[in-house]
Amino acid sequence: MMNITYVIDGKLYLNITNKCPCACTFCIRKNGEGAYGSDSLWLDHQPSEEEVLEALSKEDLNKYKEIIFCGFGEPTSELEILKSAAKYIRSKTNAKLRINTNGLSDLINGRETASELKGLFDTVSISLNGSDAKEYCRVTQPKFGEEAFYSMLSFAKKAKELFPEVILTVVNVISESEIEKCKSLCEKLEIPLRVREYAD
Repeated sequence: MMNITYVIDGKLYLNITNKCPCACTFCIRKNGEGAYGSDSLWLDHQPSEEEVLEALSKEDLNKYKEIIFCGFGEPTSELEILKSAAKYIRSKTNAKLRINTNGLSDLINGRETASELKGLFDTVSISLNGSDAKEYCRVTQPKFGEEAFYSMLSFAKKAKELFPEVILTVVNVISESEIEKCKSLCEKLEIPLRVREYAD
């Protein structure tokens, strides 16, 4: 059985892929099978668009205060499925829709992609995790190297123009001084920073 959907605190989460180009030092996948008490989020195969839409069709989408693309992988690694699922949700409910992303969609997909998601999401939450390319790579370990940091920032700037709410996030495994540097960077970008608690 594959858990494409799971619920935490009255919010529906969508686990559409296990693919991710990063190996973050704090990744929740290293700590267990699920997240915050969910069943296993490891998928036995990459779900097709049909399988994701079927999983969504079994949910009463109107009962959730927010629906979030966030699982054991990077949602934009399956961009077409992501777009299709978001469009389906939009056609069924007025619930808030959010994507939690590493912001590397452009590198993953080989093109500028933020504009393809326009109108689909109320909130885009992007993992910052470092104030410069070197620190970002130390924590995030992206397969794209330091180019990933600059691509993530570019995606964030574009997203700021396209979506009602954009947030950059760090996990509190980094130092206080590094968090302060990230705050300064976010102030320059005029994008709010959220400091997330590490989930062990």
